[in-house]
Amino acid sequence: MSVPLILASKSRPRRDVLYSAGICPTIRVSHVDEPAVVLHEATRLGMTVDELPVQSQVLILAQAKAQAVYDTYREIRGTAASATGELHVCRPLKEGFDVIAEREPIQQAIERHGGMAAAARGPVIVGCDSMFCMNNVAYGKPHDAVHARERLIKMSGQTGTLWTGHCVIDAATGQTVRAVSHAEVRFGEFTEEEIRRYIATGEPLEVAGSFTLEGFGGSFIDSIQGDPSGIIGLSLPTLRRLLGQLGYSITDLWNLDRSRQTGEVKDEPKSNDPKAPKDNVHQPGDGWIDCACGKRHWGVNGASGVLLARRDAHTGDVTEVLLQHRAEWSAEGGTWGAPGGATADGESPLEGALRESYEEANIRPEDIEVVGSYLEDHGPWGYTTVFAFEKPGHTVNPRANDDESTEVKWVPLNAIGNYTLISAMQRDWPQFVERLKKISAEMAERDRKAAADAAADAANASAAEGAR
Repeated sequence: MSVPLILASKSRPRRDVLYSAGICPTIRVSHVDEPAVVLHEATRLGMTVDELPVQSQVLILAQAKAQAVYDTYREIRGTAASATGELHVCRPLKEGFDVIAEREPIQQAIERHGGMAAAARGPVIVGCDSMFCMNNVAYGKPHDAVHARERLIKMSGQTGTLWTGHCVIDAATGQTVRAVSHAEVRFGEFTEEEIRRYIATGEPLEVAGSFTLEGFGGSFIDSIQGDPSGIIGLSLPTLRRLLGQLGYSITDLWNLDRSRQTGEVKDEPKSNDPKAPKDNVHQPGDGWIDCACGKRHWGVNGASGVLLARRDAHTGDVTEVLLQHRAEWSAEGGTWGAPGGATADGESPLEGALRESYEEANIRPEDIEVVGSYLEDHGPWGYTTVFAFEKPGHTVNPRANDDESTEVKWVPLNAIGNYTLISAMQRDWPQFVERLKKISAEMAERDRKAAADAAADAANASAAEGAR
């Protein structure tokens, strides 16, 4: 099996570079505050941001992005390692939905599935950042038409350098390697009309230096001296060398054949909703399974999600659950459910659930404790619902992090009837809420016993001290 590559970026050009090289990456957005990261490092070094060399800036940002994704995976591992309770398995196509066919300790299930936490090699996490420099001035993304026009006028007929920082982290070992690539870019002379129409495409607004090689901007580039893939945002030769330093060949990461290099999923339903995302791409684990139940299910490795609940600090009663309002363009759009999605290649169902809930709803793994799970097993496909509670002393602040949700919020348990749940959760909700209540009651009893034991120990210690 190939070693998974996790790209800490939502950049479509970087993904396309990897696709062209036979690698289908898993996309994990880092959500790094780039200006704050660069300012912090410049301050630490006793200089201003403008004094910090461009080569250093792109390396700092590349590592910050890769490190942020790596840290999230470490949190997922930690939360999974401390999971308690049982996995309940239902096989509806054999015994029906009302029968729990199998029970096992959740840690036993984790050990059986393995996942990324048990992987001896990889995944490798790749972070990149690019910046264009011309006449000793660094140019990032212009973000608006006014700044884009100013830059394009300055670039007309000139030569500049595109710097791209790369950071690769081996998630199995934590080993980190970094490097910078660069290439000289000579531009043709632009007319005012060409600049106006190029800006109107929107392309130069959100790319380093206000130009692209692989898009409309390629027409205005006369020559390149250096690595062309680095100009697109990820240097394949640099990546190959960095992988070699970690003991990998780039061929270890090949997981695509030519029929899959468009980044699309065959037969994926197309939405007519104008709000549907235009930039969705295929990732390892994406795809449809034709099930014996007569439906098509998303996730070639199955899918999973987190049903997170909140308990009263004094009574231990379940008071709220966290629900995701599904985007209108999605399957059963407009309904409410637990955040989740397809399990990626190499992940266990629990790892996939924790990752998806963080990406979609801002549920940080370190803020929750896993107390059980439920697998609806259809044979070739299954969905795992992970039950979890907010940790004492921690607060989960939900947020819709991507276009799959219109809203994510805490919902009082007694108000669930006011929400239209996604059909599977609507069917399973009675048993889910009863299980959450039962687990919570067991936890409350355990907490009371622990408190009583602690009080008794303290009293005995005090009595012994008095006897002296």
